[in-house]
This record gives sequence, C-alpha cells and structure tokens, in this order.
Amino acid sequence: MASKDFRERLQKALQNPSVRGALKRFADSYVVSREQVFAGRDFQALRERIAAIKADAAGRYEELAREFARRVTERGGKVFFASDAAAARDYILKVAFEHGVTEIVKAKSFATEEIHLNEHLEKHGIRCFETDLAEWILQLMPGERPSHMVMPAIHLTKEEVARVFSNYLGEPVEPDIKNMVRIARRELREKFLRAGLGISGANIAVAETGTVIICTNEGNGRLATTVPPVHIAVFGYEKLVPRMMDVVPILEALPRSGTAQPITSYITMITGPVPVERDGREGPKEFHVVLLDNGRLKMAADPVFKEALQCIRCAACTNVCPVFQLVSGQVYGFVYSGGIGSILTAFFNSLADAADPQSLCIGCRRCAEVCPGNINIPDLVLRLRERVVEARGLPLSYRLALGGVVSHPRRLYTLVRVSSRLQAPLTRGGTFIRRLPFFDKFTQGRSLPALSREPLRERAGRLAPPPERPRLRAAFYSGCVIDFMYPEIGEAVFAVLREAGVEVVFPADQGCCGAPASYSGDPGTTLKLARLNIASLERAGADVVVTACPTCAVVLKYDYPRLLAGDEVWSRRAQSLAAKVKDFTELVAELGFHPRHGEAAERPVKITYHDSCHYKRHLHLDRVARDLLRQQPGVELVEMAESDQCCGFGGSYALKYPEISLALLEHKLRRIQESGAEVVATDCPGCLIQLRGGLDQKGGSVRVMHTAEILYGAGFKAQRVE
Repeated sequence: MASKDFRERLQKALQNPSVRGALKRFADSYVVSREQVFAGRDFQALRERIAAIKADAAGRYEELAREFARRVTERGGKVFFASDAAAARDYILKVAFEHGVTEIVKAKSFATEEIHLNEHLEKHGIRCFETDLAEWILQLMPGERPSHMVMPAIHLTKEEVARVFSNYLGEPVEPDIKNMVRIARRELREKFLRAGLGISGANIAVAETGTVIICTNEGNGRLATTVPPVHIAVFGYEKLVPRMMDVVPILEALPRSGTAQPITSYITMITGPVPVERDGREGPKEFHVVLLDNGRLKMAADPVFKEALQCIRCAACTNVCPVFQLVSGQVYGFVYSGGIGSILTAFFNSLADAADPQSLCIGCRRCAEVCPGNINIPDLVLRLRERVVEARGLPLSYRLALGGVVSHPRRLYTLVRVSSRLQAPLTRGGTFIRRLPFFDKFTQGRSLPALSREPLRERAGRLAPPPERPRLRAAFYSGCVIDFMYPEIGEAVFAVLREAGVEVVFPADQGCCGAPASYSGDPGTTLKLARLNIASLERAGADVVVTACPTCAVVLKYDYPRLLAGDEVWSRRAQSLAAKVKDFTELVAELGFHPRHGEAAERPVKITYHDSCHYKRHLHLDRVARDLLRQQPGVELVEMAESDQCCGFGGSYALKYPEISLALLEHKLRRIQESGAEVVATDCPGCLIQLRGGLDQKGGSVRVMHTAEILYGAGFKAQRVE
C-alpha cells in the first residue's frame, strides 16, 4: 500500500487545477511539435544508434572514466571520483573552502539536486544561487522542488510566477513573461560577477578528449562556467561516451525529444580549463570534474536494469505520460520523476524510496514509443515492482486474490458462479453495478460490469458447429473478462471465425493468463498459470491460438517465454505457443475475411475507434482494426482526437488509484463526445469495462462494442442496453 505521505502529495496534486492545466497544455503542444521536428528522420534508426552507444559505454564505465580523467588531467583539470552523494558534497565544499568562496552560481544540474548540494553548502555558510530561470524561480519558493527534468517549473503558471517575483522584490509584478525575464536577468547578473565558483552539470562527457558538453537554452550556462575563476562540473557515469563522433546522434535527439526544437540555443563544449584574465594577465581557469557513482556502477552491473542507463535525460517519457500530466513530478517524491525516474530512484536512493513512485505507472507504453534511448521503460517498471514485492511482500488482499483464487481456475470459476447469483441486489436485474456499498469510490464516475449468469465456457459447447472443411483449427483463449463478464464477445468471435472457415474450440480447463499477478509484481503466480495454460492449449491440438484480449495476447506471446526462459523444456513449449498466438483481428485480416452479416442501413452508423494501449503499442494492430471496420456494411468510421490516449483502466490500477483512473476516463469520454460517434469500437475487454461504465454514468445513447461484435453484425442489436 502507498505511504500516507505519498497519498497526501497525490491528493494535493489532483486537486490543483492549475498544475493539471499547465501540464496538459504543454503536453498537447509537445506531441504535435515533436512529430514535426522529427519529420523526415528515421527515429527508430536514430534511437538504436544511441542505445548502442550508451549500452557499450555502460559495459565499460570504469575504463572510460579512467580515459576521461587522463585527458582532463593532461589539460590541467582535476577529476574526483565520488562513490556516493556524501563524497561528492564534501569534495565540492573542500574546493569552495580552499578558495574562500562564499557565493556560488549554478547552472541547471539534476546531479546536484540528487546529492542535495545546495542544502549542504548552506549549512556551511555558502550561498548557492540557481541561475537557470525556472530553477531560480523554484529557489525563491521555500520547500519547492523541480517537477520536470528539462523544464523544472513547468507546473507553474505565469500568474504564480508573478506572485513569487512580487514577494521577492516587495513590489507588484505583472504576469508578463518578457518583463519577468528582464527582472531575472537583472537580479542574476550581479551574482555571476560576485561568485567565486561556478557549478554545472553535463549532458555528455567524451572520454576520448575529456570534453564536457552542456546543452542549454539560456546564457546562464556559459556565464556560470566562464565568469567565476573556478568551475566544477558534476555529473554521473552515464553521461560518458567513448568518442566525439558518438555525440552526434545524442545532440540530434536530445533537443527534439526534450523540447521539440531542432537544436538548443547553446551547445557548450569544455575541454580542460579555459583561459581567464587575472591581475591583467591571462592564465588558466581552475577546472574540476566530480564524476558521480551513487549507484550507477551497481546499475551497470545489473543485467535487467543496465538498460536504464541509456537515458539521455530528455524527459520525453514524462512529456507524454498521462499520469504525469495529472500529478506533476513532485508527487514522485524524489529528484527523478516518471517511470524512468522510479527506476533511477531505486538505484540512486533506495528500493524503498522507489516503492511508491513506481506504482504510479499505468503501463500505457507511451514512454517506450518516444524514448530516444530505446529503453523499455514499462517493462523495467514491472521488473522493479517485482523487486519491491520481493522485499516487502504483497498486501494481504493481493495474496488472497492472486494466490488463493486467480491461480486456481476451478476455484475462480466457482467463486464467479456464486457471485453472479449473489449480485442481484446490486444489479437489480441489469448489467451494471452502479453503487458498491462500503466501496463507493470504485463506482464514482463509472459503473462496474455485472458478472454474466452464464459464462462463455458454459455456452461454448452449444455454439454453431464447425465448418465442413475447416481451413484451420483455432483454440480460443478468452481471458477472464470475456469468459465471465462479456461472453457475447466470445460468441461473436466464434461466429465470425466459423464463417471464415475456421473450426473454433474452447479449452475448458484454461485459466487466467496471469496479467493481474504480473502487473502486481507477483511473477510466481503468473509462472504457475503459464504452465497450466500452455498445457491446456497444447491439448486443444490447434493450428492457431486466438484471443480477443490484447493483454492476454501479450502475456501469452511475450511474458510466458520470458518467465520460462530458464527451464529448457517449458521454454520450448512456451516459444511454440507464442508462435501460434494471434489477436482475433489479426487472424481475420490474414484470412481475408469480408463479413456478410449486416446490411447497409439507410444511414450509416458513426463509429469511432479507441486504441487500447497493449493493442496499439505492443501488438501494433491499430490499423488492422480500422481497416476491418471500414469494410463492415453500414459503418462510417470517424476518428476521435487522442484516440490512443489511455482510458485509465489498467486492470487493478483502477482499484489502486481510482482518482487517477477516473480523471483519465473523464478526458477520454470528452473526446468520445466531441467525435459525434454513436458507437465506440475497441479491442480490449478492459477498456470496455472502463468506457461502458463511464458512459453509463453519463447517460446518453453512445454504446461501446468490441470489434468482433461489430464484425458479427448482430452486435448492434444484441448488445445489452439498459
């Protein structure tokens, strides 16, 4: 369970409309601008180059660090290898004391935020002034911290900044951006001239030449590194690259990914101490590098999490994260935010510190799409979740649900059958539970689906007989939602595939795919279910295993082989199953099936399509579904804005963070209404739960249907509507 402090931060953020508004406005413009600035470039090839460079560097950090230090030292600089935050702070303090420094100017540096440098210097009587505009604004706000890795004050409106400046100056300041920039320039200039020491971070460090590269959009970076007589650059091992030529792809991707601009205003390259005038004579400036470990070498040695060191700190992942847009970076509690931030926190702080932040990831995979380091952030978050659970254990409710029920198919089936009969007072004969006693927060803003009185496994035996000469034999893996809540989707799948000449069988001993356990950090339960389902589907003797749930497809195709990789026999069986798994729409398209059910009406039905996260970003089938829908008689397909924005379901996420889930749902429902569609099509049963429940609470006539129901044709009149 999330800590009380974390929950309080979360509630505070969700109740702050200005934060949500600022982040959403930026995110909307960022997506468009990023697409434009990458136009004509092969983004996949670019990020594969970056990943290869960074992965190679991570495999030999200590070697590269020695080479880098040698080059810096040859040019008169000094390099200090800081094993942890305390060592880095103490070295910087020592240099400051040696030069009698009382004031320091600092360019933006998340490494110095990580080691809590400012507070340490303040305790010893040294003022450290932030000179990045956003960082300076935050410094004027006691207790405030950066909320974004590239734009630290993105969560603040210009009106809020004007109030900060008014308090600082003791006079009214209008919320005029140009004027506030002039004020900041005036106030900071004298600090550059007085400071005895300048501190910076680094975006890249080149071992071959000993060069430190800094990318900024403000002149403060150059002033902080050139005006004071002493410069200290503080950065982690992950900024090291072997050669100068390795800088090119990173500089191509960093500004485009971070701020959607082709290049930053300033790219500063520092190779050794720069000349400086003293007493009328030119002499070398004193140059120090603090190369920070603080968990990085441990991460580089970790075969799972080494990949995270490919991060170039562009924050593209948070720019597109739907959860980040709701809560901002400060909710995460530590320096680095978002999914990648929780991973870094686990190594740079502690696993315990990462426990709450990692739980915010809903697994929509938008971050993986845009990461220029080609990091599979969602999967790494799941691996991190497993380690958190291994250290802390699962909450009792999860242990009972997953280990006691979900992992035992017969027990789950019995519980569902009993519950379907006991739910009558809640459903009142309908198909929704609109109020759940004692758990009202789960039915605020959305209704829950009723359990079917007759699961699909009980209907499968009496569905239409197989075709006389079947083209192939398919085993239908339904997943829990279709089996127990929406069996009519399964019936549509059977009907469409049989009309396409496919013999469909339903293995009655199949169990849950294990996704609820996987996403809760319990791979042991998923492993147990993997063996059970592999054996069940093997006994079906099918040419293909078809499912109408993309989450199930992902688990069967990708998770089972990964979990069973260490077992030679089961690994082979898992790989064999994975090769047979197809989504329903994928199989229908491959068969070249054109539905004969349904006739063109006098007026076509307007259908809009909602892209479920796994379906689009893991299976990459979003165009397939649209093509099939366009072929359906009587259908007019209209696109909604942000069709691929997460609906907020996320399985148990909707129960764990109902406030976030509901906020995402509200946004999606607005987009549906704006489209003017009469029907929303989707291919994820989980999204069906979320969207149907939300629309039921809103009222109106918009229906939500699985693509299989629409292809079946009869779905238009067969769907249960209250």
